[in-house]
Amino acid sequence: MTISMYEASVGLFVPNLRNLSVLLDKGVAYAEARKFNPAVLLGMRLAPNMYDLAQQIGEACRHATVAPALLAQQEPVALPVLEHDMAGLQARIATSIEFIESLPRAAIDAAAEQNVFFKLKNGTELPFTGRTLLLTFSVPQFFFHVTTAYDLLRHAGVELVKKDYLGRK
Repeated sequence: MTISMYEASVGLFVPNLRNLSVLLDKGVAYAEARKFNPAVLLGMRLAPNMYDLAQQIGEACRHATVAPALLAQQEPVALPVLEHDMAGLQARIATSIEFIESLPRAAIDAAAEQNVFFKLKNGTELPFTGRTLLLTFSVPQFFFHVTTAYDLLRHAGVELVKKDYLGRK
């Protein structure tokens, strides 16, 4: 069985970003039902040295946009400065989805053996082929941050179950 680079990137990131958006909506509804500011959820973290919920979402969006852009040999979308507000995070998710859906499928599909360099926040560039970027770095990073966002919301008491994470009705 063959899976295309496009399916392994855009086809994977888009539905899971949509699920992440729904998780945030459930967090907002939870906070409003309990009469507290939903922004409180965005500062939550599982450990003192971990990213908070807002940063987890920011990193999920970063990996979902940078990897397909590198594969398509295009500049990633410039996401705004990360704000700790629900509307800003929802806008970031929507911008990420719109951007990666706009990338050319043929270019991404042709990128499996292409040399790419992922630039870390500190400026270090990590070398990959398109395939290894997806399979060993960007997809695992993306799911780490999406899963941690889910876990933070669940830990806060938001009533979520696995089908919420998976996006199944």
